[in-house]
Amino acid sequence: MSRTVIVVGAGPAGMMAAGQAAANGAQVLLLERNARPGRKLMITGKGRCNVTNACTLLNELTDHIPSNGRFLYSAFSRMMPYDVIDFFETRGVPMKIERGNRVFPESDKAMDIVDALDSFCKQNGVKRKEERVVALFTENSSITGVKCESGNVYNGDAVVVATGGLSYPLTGSTGDGYVLAKQTGHSIVPTSPSLVPLETKESWVKDAQGLALKNVRITVRDTENYTDVYTDFGEMLFTHFGVSGPIILSASSHLADMKSGKYELLIDLKPALSHEQLDARILRDFAEMSNKALANALSKLLPKSLIPVIVRLSGIPSDLRVNQITRDDRQYLGSLIKELPLTITKKRPVEEAIVTAGGVQVTQLNPKTMESKLVKGLYFAGEVIDVDAYTGGFNLQIAFSTGNLAGISASEE
Repeated sequence: MSRTVIVVGAGPAGMMAAGQAAANGAQVLLLERNARPGRKLMITGKGRCNVTNACTLLNELTDHIPSNGRFLYSAFSRMMPYDVIDFFETRGVPMKIERGNRVFPESDKAMDIVDALDSFCKQNGVKRKEERVVALFTENSSITGVKCESGNVYNGDAVVVATGGLSYPLTGSTGDGYVLAKQTGHSIVPTSPSLVPLETKESWVKDAQGLALKNVRITVRDTENYTDVYTDFGEMLFTHFGVSGPIILSASSHLADMKSGKYELLIDLKPALSHEQLDARILRDFAEMSNKALANALSKLLPKSLIPVIVRLSGIPSDLRVNQITRDDRQYLGSLIKELPLTITKKRPVEEAIVTAGGVQVTQLNPKTMESKLVKGLYFAGEVIDVDAYTGGFNLQIAFSTGNLAGISASEE
């Protein structure tokens, strides 16, 4: 007789778990509080959906997971990035690989990914109901079923909790899984925003609001011990509150014990040039525009909205002719371009984070099955677990791999 598996949450981990459990012969009920599945998935990657990262080696994956990467060895071994790519391509969603090995659907439509997962579930006989699960039932340390907000009770041989974290609560990620885990005796590692924009002390960021920088290098420095905690190269964005963009989101994962002023962000606007090369470039530009005011002589070097910011920070009068600027002032100008400083005051709220750090403690889960060590038949998958990764498709890979493993394991005796 086939097992009855209940999956809580129809995100990427939940749909993968439900579909795989059903494909493995289980009777599967997928409970999702929203009318439509995959709501958060639909907005990932600005609606394009960075499905995975085209790593070919296991350690490449775990190197991009700052918390509990080793816990995921078994899950990744059962479903690697090339398996995820094959999964979607065999279901009619061609994939493409972009810079940084980021994998997207060729259509650039996250909806195609959601539809493929939804079809995978339907084709394998998964039944989906619009229900919010509020309690888990156990007997003799074994799962027996779930209770919903509607009052409905569903019995099952196994339950997979794949409810996501706390980020983007409008999509349904409001921490329900943590409540369910606590009910059954599991410890929750305190949650915090990860992959999140950063607020800064300096108000000049408002002057540059909306400016996107490409091919810049950032360094995050701990001001308490003057050590560099993170460096990266790529794209970033100025906002009314501070900074955002891919390299900023990745940097946010490294900011432990966050408090105002602890971390300084240094932006290298010209990483391809050394200090000496930049000074030579500035000298050349100044020679061409020797009678122009400083504010007008930087147009070839800097984005328009950053020019008044750099000039103001340099302390050089904006109307001073460049042929009157001293060597020391010119070199200080260059140092600002190479290390434009910002003081980080805090991370943006967890509601704005791409993923949530923290979650169900991994030492209470069996990494070979995703089953709870405390409650037989109870499994966890995806962001609800205390695992999170950098940007680049790694977090969705975690969701697919853990969902795949949990679904297969839950469907077996």
